[in-house]
Amino acid sequence: MAHTHTAEENKAVIAEIKKVTIILSVLTIVELILGFWMIGMQNAGLKLAIKGSIVILMMAKAFYIVAYFMHLKHELKNLIMTIVVPLALFIWFICAFLSDGNSFRNLRNTYNPYFKEQSTIKVEKKEGAHDEKAIEQK
Repeated sequence: MAHTHTAEENKAVIAEIKKVTIILSVLTIVELILGFWMIGMQNAGLKLAIKGSIVILMMAKAFYIVAYFMHLKHELKNLIMTIVVPLALFIWFICAFLSDGNSFRNLRNTYNPYFKEQSTIKVEKKEGAHDEKAIEQK
């Protein structure tokens, strides 16, 4: 049994494909423009803001790609949640590991090389009754 689309359904599908293609193209062009504009920039704060906006635009593109080309827009909510929840956990793990690495880097950079742990300081032996050589000589 072949499934045939009517002319109206075909027009709706083609319009949706055109819409997604235009949205992805515009997002890509805006990312490229921001990236090339950022190349010669000296202001670190503005450069960081542009990088953040590029990341946001990339996430929007990823949403459209997953929603339309992986056909998750029309899937059941449970299937979507089985993909989104592990993805959110993965992103959380990346943030946690980056934060931990940054903390380690900051601790390493503030390490005082002249500080000595108490357990590494050698204690001189005192002359007295507990000295092994003194006991053997008696």
